[in-house]
Amino acid sequence: MSPPPDTPDDELAATVKRSWQRFLDVYEPFRPELYRYCRYLTRSPWDAEDLCQDTLARAFVTLGALWQQPPSPRAWLFRVASNLWIDRARHAASAPAPEAPIEHAAPDPRASREAGGTLLVRLSPQERTALVLKEVFELTLEEIAETLETTVGATKAALHRGRGKLLEEVDPDEEALRVPAAGVLDAFCDAFNARDLERLTALLLDHASVEVVGASRFYGARAAKDTALHGMLFGSKRMAAAKELGGIDPAFIQGVLPIPARMELRAHRGEVLLLSYYQHDDGVEAVRAVTRAQVEGDKIISLRNYFFTPDLIADVCRELGLPFRVNGYRYWITGCV
Repeated sequence: MSPPPDTPDDELAATVKRSWQRFLDVYEPFRPELYRYCRYLTRSPWDAEDLCQDTLARAFVTLGALWQQPPSPRAWLFRVASNLWIDRARHAASAPAPEAPIEHAAPDPRASREAGGTLLVRLSPQERTALVLKEVFELTLEEIAETLETTVGATKAALHRGRGKLLEEVDPDEEALRVPAAGVLDAFCDAFNARDLERLTALLLDHASVEVVGASRFYGARAAKDTALHGMLFGSKRMAAAKELGGIDPAFIQGVLPIPARMELRAHRGEVLLLSYYQHDDGVEAVRAVTRAQVEGDKIISLRNYFFTPDLIADVCRELGLPFRVNGYRYWITGCV
């Protein structure tokens, strides 16, 4: 019996890709609300984006096993997100770990979302999900019970307990955030602004992981060099010609100029971010991508580039008070792939 081939079946991969694109045609319109729901649960833009991505992936896989289509796609996505988050919250609660530092809330006009955020962490996973679905998304008791796969009575009890806890006085006694030294990220930023692709690649470990979140992932510095790293540095040229070349929906070009992006470091929520600024024909230089890096010694072990994540880009830039423009969720246009 011959061993299975080393390469995946191209036809299978193409079929999965087409199915995924069709799935997003139906479910992507709910993405902004899904991100907002995940943001309330996790209280972190990064964790919210991760939960949002994982929810869509889980929903895509689960859909194939359902006997009937979900009658309410929005409520069903909330259910998938709730189950994922509750499972993770329970796992985190049962695992011994040092207490994470409490984050400072940055001044932000979105007070309605952040109000009571510190208090929400004191609720159990069921209480928090029930309260967010009721008070923020205004679901009925029946809809909440269906979303959380419980009874109306249990939903009422969770809401009652949660509201009671929110009335209790809290003295947060927050600690100042400790932002790590940039180190190798300074060198990465300098190489990026010098448009030196070789220096950028040399700053990555040989087995580094480079991901364009929601689009692609590359393993190894050399594999990432002419793909993800080149796109981060020179992608504006393709963006400016997206009507002819694709890459993003032309609606999101928004006057971008074919000039390489400029990168700068910014501290945000206890870490250093790499922000990519793009030039536009109206004279505005705006952030269109945010990158997180994991450093090991004097090298970068992973990069996560958030480009096709409009909700997260808007969230982070508003907290930092920076101009931004977004690129949509997709690196393809339906019907062109």
